[in-house]
Amino acid sequence: TYVARVRGQMREKIGTVDLPLIVDWPNRPRQMVDHQNGKQAVTDWRVSRVLEFETRVRLFPKTGRSHQLRVHMKEIGHPILGDPFYAEGEARDFPRLMLHSEKLRIRHPDGGVGMTFTAKAPI
Repeated sequence: TYVARVRGQMREKIGTVDLPLIVDWPNRPRQMVDHQNGKQAVTDWRVSRVLEFETRVRLFPKTGRSHQLRVHMKEIGHPILGDPFYAEGEARDFPRLMLHSEKLRIRHPDGGVGMTFTAKAPI
């Protein structure tokens, strides 16, 4: 589970982005949407709080593509604040990328025991 601050007010409260991604070779490491050659990428999202110029949103990636959350939010018109690759103008002028991994679930490599790590978002 991720928490992000994104540009603008999101009108819907919940949704899914299902857009295939591929490396933007001339602009590596950037990724881009490519409906013909891209690999499936799916992100569920849920609004936590809407402010005047931004929205705080929880992101739930269903696949694990590079820059998936960043590209998906940009593609629906709400780039993540502080993103040096996908945000423009004032949305880019933040001291860091406003994206935080709040919860991580893994299976321990020695025995497969499920483990969960949480870290409250500082953004």
